[in-house]
Amino acid sequence: MPAYPVIHRSITMRHFNAEQTQAALGFPRLIDGLADAFAGEATVPLRHTHAVTCGQASGTSLLMPAWSDQGYYGLKVINIFDGNAALGLPGLHAAYILFDATTGVPLATLDGDVITAWRTAAAAALGARFLAADDARTLLIVGGGRIAGLLAQAMAAVRPIEQVRIWTRKPEQADRLARQLQQQGHRASACADLADAVAQSDIVSCATLSTEPLVWRDWLKPGSHLDLIGSFTPRMTEAAPDCFDGAHVYVDTPEALMKSGDILNAVAAGALRESDIAGTLADLCRGSVRPPAAADGEARPRTVFKAVGSAVEDLAAAVLVYESLAG
Repeated sequence: MPAYPVIHRSITMRHFNAEQTQAALGFPRLIDGLADAFAGEATVPLRHTHAVTCGQASGTSLLMPAWSDQGYYGLKVINIFDGNAALGLPGLHAAYILFDATTGVPLATLDGDVITAWRTAAAAALGARFLAADDARTLLIVGGGRIAGLLAQAMAAVRPIEQVRIWTRKPEQADRLARQLQQQGHRASACADLADAVAQSDIVSCATLSTEPLVWRDWLKPGSHLDLIGSFTPRMTEAAPDCFDGAHVYVDTPEALMKSGDILNAVAAGALRESDIAGTLADLCRGSVRPPAAADGEARPRTVFKAVGSAVEDLAAAVLVYESLAG
């Protein structure tokens, strides 16, 4: 019989609220933690998806399990209700439970909203660490929600970001986020012309729940990096299919080929073949796939990173919080 590590013999279950969970996370260490998780061995079953209806309200509930050779097992339940915007509520809500994978003993509950937002922004930055130009200094954030608010800090952990622009469908939301980022020390401003902002940006990071394209290929700067992390279902899309044509395309996990409206639409339009996908985050982190490089006398290739989220990211973030706070 193999000897598995025993993580925690106590049956005392801890709870870490939003403030505690966030305080234990920092982008440099979280990005490194995600890199280690993708390079390591973990079991990540396909997420379970359930349609939830109650009266006139409807939403989607995702169950995302993962366990690793470290001896941790985690489960996130995330609920997406598009109608929440009209109620003044965030569209996503989540809870996370961490267990000892060797015994099934519950170790902790954590704020799933914080885990989701931070690991999503960290995964985007991990992708940019491999795929964005080393001297990328201008960042455009498309979106104004919880995850969008973390992208400047996350990207600045991997690239020398000097200027941040924000675009949202609601100008007042972009103005509000710009002020928040200014208070954090970023040189940030809201912009009204999305096409112009895309054309001036080294990194374009989309974090929306859009169901129609927002970014088009002709707008993208040569050698730029397009980061698509908001859409995560077949009916959601943030980039027009032609954005994938001629780009070096990477995904967070193979599940993106089944779940991402951006990928599915590009394949249907003939702008991308599944065989064109250059690699996953695991490939990049393990070194089995090398990032694209400019050939002599040629411009740096344009890159696209499409993420739908992975339970291994949630597990890595939750373990980081637990080991920091459980004592």
